[in-house]
Amino acid sequence: MGFNAKDFRDLDPGDRVLMGPGPSDVSQRVLRAMAATCVGHLDPYFLEVMDETQRLLRYVFQTENPLTIPVSGTGSAGMETCFVNFVEPGDEVVVCVNGVFGTRMADIVNRLGGRLIQVDAEWGRAIDPEAVRKAVEGRSPKIIAVVHAETSTGVLQPLEDLSGIAKESGALFLVDTVTSLGGAEVAIDKMGIDIVYSGTQKCLSCPPGLSPISFGPKAIEVLEKRKTPVVSWYLDMTMVQSYWGAERKYHHTAPINMIYALREALRIIAEEGLEARFARHLLNHKALVAGVEAMGLSMHVPEAERCPTLNTVSIPEGTDDLKVRKTLLQEFSLEIGGGLGALAGKVWRVGIMGHACRKKNVFLFFGALESALTAQGVKVTPGAIEAASAVYASA
Repeated sequence: MGFNAKDFRDLDPGDRVLMGPGPSDVSQRVLRAMAATCVGHLDPYFLEVMDETQRLLRYVFQTENPLTIPVSGTGSAGMETCFVNFVEPGDEVVVCVNGVFGTRMADIVNRLGGRLIQVDAEWGRAIDPEAVRKAVEGRSPKIIAVVHAETSTGVLQPLEDLSGIAKESGALFLVDTVTSLGGAEVAIDKMGIDIVYSGTQKCLSCPPGLSPISFGPKAIEVLEKRKTPVVSWYLDMTMVQSYWGAERKYHHTAPINMIYALREALRIIAEEGLEARFARHLLNHKALVAGVEAMGLSMHVPEAERCPTLNTVSIPEGTDDLKVRKTLLQEFSLEIGGGLGALAGKVWRVGIMGHACRKKNVFLFFGALESALTAQGVKVTPGAIEAASAVYASA
């Protein structure tokens, strides 16, 4: 077979507005930081960047935990890190499942030989704390795990009651914040979260490739008392923490330029301020919901349980889901996501995260969606822009 380097074109994906479940839009500042000169993973300059990245991560996580670092891998690597470091064969682990990512947690517990105690809720509803309380009654679970913002459903899970149940039962409280960190309140010290992970590609508006984690004092104590070695060498925090700590002991070659990018993305968040950032996400979420409902469409999740960063819109009857999403991408360079698992073909997942969380993108979504639906003969009520504008005006 012949080979010609000229057969491979220059990379040029064109413009995109990323309003799906992730990745989200990335600032040019972050892309420029990513293109800075690559240095060695033990270069003194890079060690300073590591320290600064940790400080910024603690700010965004609202924690004093020393072991607060980005794991080299996407959000799923963060999930696996949190479970492999704490679950040993025979450990009882309560996993709350109301979507795809709770299901993944449960799968990992089973693979590790843990004794899974699964608490289920309808996909599109929050977990009932009383169901968790009943599940732990008479037991001594090592971990209670839950997804804060379930990416597959758009549910934002209240954490305070579950944190209290974990404390009462002596369990570590483990939380997935992949779709909430940087867009909704994640105050892990105040909320009593012992183990947490996230991802860079959602509300942090950094390319995918790193998974921020943080382990609290109680978690570190449990980690140090493990009876068996961590089953994953690469994700073993008993070793990795020595590279990120004062020892600077080599473990693996860090993704230098991705950490440059994360540092810049976190710096942008610090410049905006957490409260202002949360308020921006909530305002654009309310405007998007107002416009969607004005169009005659409905949201999948009840108002009190909606995640402000990831919105699930019920697909109108008679609509070709895939055709709508293709139209948005091809004609408007706008990406939204389809449903996953039990919600496949039933909802659209519309993200307004980080750099993409803007009024102009909300308005673009309304116009693009109305155009795509009208082309299919789906009736759309006019007034989305007016309804959203009223929300913005009231703010």
